[in-house]
Amino acid sequence: MALRKQNKLPQAAFIKQILKRCSSLGKKLHGYDPEDGLPFDVPKGHFAVYVGESRGRYIVPLSFLSHPDFQCLLQQAEEEFGFDHDMGITLPCEEVVFQSLASIIR
Repeated sequence: MALRKQNKLPQAAFIKQILKRCSSLGKKLHGYDPEDGLPFDVPKGHFAVYVGESRGRYIVPLSFLSHPDFQCLLQQAEEEFGFDHDMGITLPCEEVVFQSLASIIR
């Protein structure tokens, strides 16, 4: 029996793929670095998400992507909103819930 090569992307590639899916992180918008397509106001190793009805913007570390509860939120976001829209990654939860989760993850 032959072993199949694991088809799993390294974590850095997986993270970059998620961020690139979001059209607002594209290179065409103002306020974004033309080289990597990331917002100028987001420090390296972080990314922006929008949360709640008012779409509050939060800058979160990439380490959140490895937390199972945050991964669940991303999966729900993809199902509900998709990653191809103008606003960025929008998480389908209330801001209070997100703030609570963020405080647990940190």
